Amino acid sequence: MTAQLDVLVVAPHPDDAEISTGGMLLVSKLAGLKIGVVELTNGEPTPHGTPEIRRRETAKASEILQLDYRENLHLPNRSLEANLDARRKLAEVFRRTRPKIIFAPYWEDAHPDHVSASQLADAARFWSKLTKTDMEGEAYWPPRMLYFWSIHLRIHPKPAFVLDISSVIDDKMLAVAAYESQFILGRPQVFPTALDDIRDRARYWGWAIGRSYGEPFASREDIGLASISSLL
Repeated sequence: MTAQLDVLVVAPHPDDAEISTGGMLLVSKLAGLKIGVVELTNGEPTPHGTPEIRRRETAKASEILQLDYRENLHLPNRSLEANLDARRKLAEVFRRTRPKIIFAPYWEDAHPDHVSASQLADAARFWSKLTKTDMEGEAYWPPRMLYFWSIHLRIHPKPAFVLDISSVIDDKMLAVAAYESQFILGRPQVFPTALDDIRDRARYWGWAIGRSYGEPFASREDIGLASISSLL
């Protein structure tokens, strides 16, 4: 399935998009934007998952998010590298889907896959615009790259902005909870659960902007506003 997208999330593993950008995807969909996710790996092995289970969970979450596009590149989990082969595969996704905004993992983290995914997205964005190449698709420069919080380190980077996701928080959490093998099976179900932690982080970022729930995003490039009313 291929579509010309407004928003594309580059996720290292199934569930990363839901945890970190599920609210943004839902808000974008409500605004009439075309939204998609490309996963770099299948996320396996994990203690309670299998590739088949993760595919079923991903399909359920995709339905909740009402995605226009989802693809998995089947790069190696736990040993993801920002090498030339992976760069080519992701650049070809960018050339096919032509997203206006790419969301990639924040560049600093304890998880090597997340760090590699961030580097890979940056490199693939550049490769996407190359001419005189045998890559599939026409040359395309994605105009905006943003970064989402999928951070195992207990650090507190300052975001470029926080998006209000108050109206969609329940659906975001349903999409996250679709991954039962990751957040429910084998985990203690006493407060605070893994799902409590995810919701509470969204509550914190909502508090930071005077709203109920939010998701933070970083940018290496300046962000322009068409109107000051966007800040009201």
